[in-house]
Amino acid sequence: MADFGAETETEAFRAEARAWLNDNFPRSLAHQGVMGPGGTMRELTEDDEVWRQRMGEKGWGVPTWPKAYGGGGLTAAEARVLGEEMAAIGAFNPIGGMGVMMFGPTLLEYGTEEQKKRHLIPISHADLRWCQGFSEPGAGSDLAGLQTKAEDKGDHYLVNGQKIWTSGANLADWCFCLVRTDPTKKHEGISFLLIDMRTPGVETRPIKLISGASPFCETFFTDVKVPKENLVGPLNGGWTIAKRLLQHERNGIGSGNARGGSGPGLPELAKAYVGLDETGRIADRDLRQRIILFEMEQKAFQQTLARTTAEGRGGNRGPSAATSIIKNVGSFLRRDGAELTMEIMGHQGLGWEEDAFTPEELAATRLVLSSKAGGIAGGSQEVQWNIISKRILGLPDPTTH
Repeated sequence: MADFGAETETEAFRAEARAWLNDNFPRSLAHQGVMGPGGTMRELTEDDEVWRQRMGEKGWGVPTWPKAYGGGGLTAAEARVLGEEMAAIGAFNPIGGMGVMMFGPTLLEYGTEEQKKRHLIPISHADLRWCQGFSEPGAGSDLAGLQTKAEDKGDHYLVNGQKIWTSGANLADWCFCLVRTDPTKKHEGISFLLIDMRTPGVETRPIKLISGASPFCETFFTDVKVPKENLVGPLNGGWTIAKRLLQHERNGIGSGNARGGSGPGLPELAKAYVGLDETGRIADRDLRQRIILFEMEQKAFQQTLARTTAEGRGGNRGPSAATSIIKNVGSFLRRDGAELTMEIMGHQGLGWEEDAFTPEELAATRLVLSSKAGGIAGGSQEVQWNIISKRILGLPDPTTH
């Protein structure tokens, strides 16, 4: 039997959300989002700052987080309604980053009350930036082989080591970091530590990619003193926390790639660059078919994403091993959408500089290059296939047979 009481409450919230958005969302930002062409950050305006502050104060940047930690305290149904109302007027969520996507949900589950109050409220207001200290030059896909060590010095840990591919480390205020606290064990010798990036001994060096951007860094820790209250979870219990955080990361990467880099929409783009036939359809029959197939896959992925998100919220279970599917498929869609965009643009999609190319065309070139990294970020495709085979399909581990 339908719960009409719950439906009435949801519709009441819809009216509340619509009224608040109408009064608080700057119309100059409609249909912009935080990202510009090619998946790079656009230049922010005064209205962006106003919108960030209003959403942070309302708690709707992290709508389902508890109000005590800066969230909106909304139900999953209310959060869905909020998203629908925001989409209807071209509004976007200005509160994001690794703090929201990865670290915050993990701290809600594993952090102490003091740690939650200290770190989650600034995240909910986008007052602090976080980066992830996981991968190392000798510990990528085999993350548990990491060697950055944290030595117990009584009232603090002394951290020494190197991380790599640390996204935004040169701009971050804090780092959630995996460190080795027991050299005699592999997985069971890892701890989860929070490091203030302003601490003496922390150094970052941006890495320039073939796309021309530098979103990643090398990060060095040299005799960095970290207070013991910055340990999350039990000593040597960091691997369990890391696995949970990686599920949040894969879910975020996959869902963030759901649009596949299609920009204004592949059909509209093809009409502009390729033209129409006598019946008003995209002139290239083969291209037309491949665009349709891509959009079908994209729609199916979005439906799957919505279903797994709803299932994860049911009973507060959070994300599951299905995030490995989401991560891989989302990465494929971003890559395929970027390549289709370049193909549609023809030689105009091959520009790097000069006035002969529009900003959107230059961004398309860079997006094709940057989309290649999607198969590695957040755990390589091969790692995800292994997780899917063992934890979803129940297949035996070939390394044990």
